Amino acid sequence: MNNNYKVIKMNNIIIIPAYNESGNIVKTVEDIRANSKEFDYIIVNDCSQDNTLEICRDNNYNYLNLPINLGIGGAVQAGYRYAYYHGYDTAVQFDGDGQHDARYLTDLLGCLNNSESDMVIGSRFIKKEGFQSSSIRRVGIRYFTFLIKLLTGTTITDPTSGMRIVNRKLMKDFTFDYPKDYPEPESTVDALTRGYKIAEVPVKMREREEGESSISPLKAVYYMIKVSLAILIAKIKGGKK
Repeated sequence: MNNNYKVIKMNNIIIIPAYNESGNIVKTVEDIRANSKEFDYIIVNDCSQDNTLEICRDNNYNYLNLPINLGIGGAVQAGYRYAYYHGYDTAVQFDGDGQHDARYLTDLLGCLNNSESDMVIGSRFIKKEGFQSSSIRRVGIRYFTFLIKLLTGTTITDPTSGMRIVNRKLMKDFTFDYPKDYPEPESTVDALTRGYKIAEVPVKMREREEGESSISPLKAVYYMIKVSLAILIAKIKGGKK
């Protein structure tokens, strides 16, 4: 972690999309409370089928309870809308599965404050430390890195990372227009195509301890084809704005 950043006093919030994360949500919130005191947080319960909602209620956590399941993109967008209309200056996307380490959020915020970037992504592949994801996912990540570089001229080493911070200007755009399925690579291309600047900082991630990932190996090919098409559309749409 880099402690050389000057952290500017701002209103910051962490958006935690959660679907069936009863085994992880307590650890996630406690990690944030212990290591990211300059951030507020909001859990977006995406109509979980387990007792995630009950855990939030019992522990008096800050949460939104969606009446229907919107998927990861819809849940994150709901968080952006909450952040924007409540006047926050920055918003962080932070997974509720326990894989992200809240100690690195100060680095993301510091980079955002001390650079011209509109988004800062936490990348596990800059220093290649911590959990590096499964081998099949690493193939997909390298593919999206290549595709984004081809379309935008920008190298993003961890385009599927769900640990990212945005400023209020980009937050406003995401409030009104955000991808619904597997949104990280698509939203990255959309932001770059609109002229926003993106930086990355090195982070370590953990392996999921509880629950199941939303992307199984059987869905990998479908994921790559669908997201590739979405990225191409985002590039075309962005170029017309």
